[in-house]
Amino acid sequence: MSKHGAIPTLAYRNADKAIEFLVKALGFEAKNVYRDDDGHVMHAELQFGEAFIMLGTAENKSDFGQLTRIPEEVGGHNTQSPYFIVEEIDNHYKNAVTHNAKIVMPIKDEDYGGRGYSCKDPEGYIWNFGTYSPYS
Repeated sequence: MSKHGAIPTLAYRNADKAIEFLVKALGFEAKNVYRDDDGHVMHAELQFGEAFIMLGTAENKSDFGQLTRIPEEVGGHNTQSPYFIVEEIDNHYKNAVTHNAKIVMPIKDEDYGGRGYSCKDPEGYIWNFGTYSPYS
């Protein structure tokens, strides 16, 4: 039986700093971090509950790197922003604020159900967290 899912993939100028922020401020767990000979993060896997993200150091040399840009390179804009389901959203929000996440949409109750917020990490990626779940 095959397993299907989605894993957002991101590139960062300073992947080590990004991993530290994502772990401390947003509650991810670094599962695997692979480095090149110079010590740069080439591939990292971070877990949030049963969800994962993958990230690495931004570079424009590889085939994939030529297809992507970081927010700084496109005027700070994002074309995608992952959403993660969190049961204890108020505590998650407080922790994000404590660790200097830039809140772009404060925590609130949504008309369609659930409660959530959106923030930016230090390199400008938008992260969404909330209690709304399409699975229930």
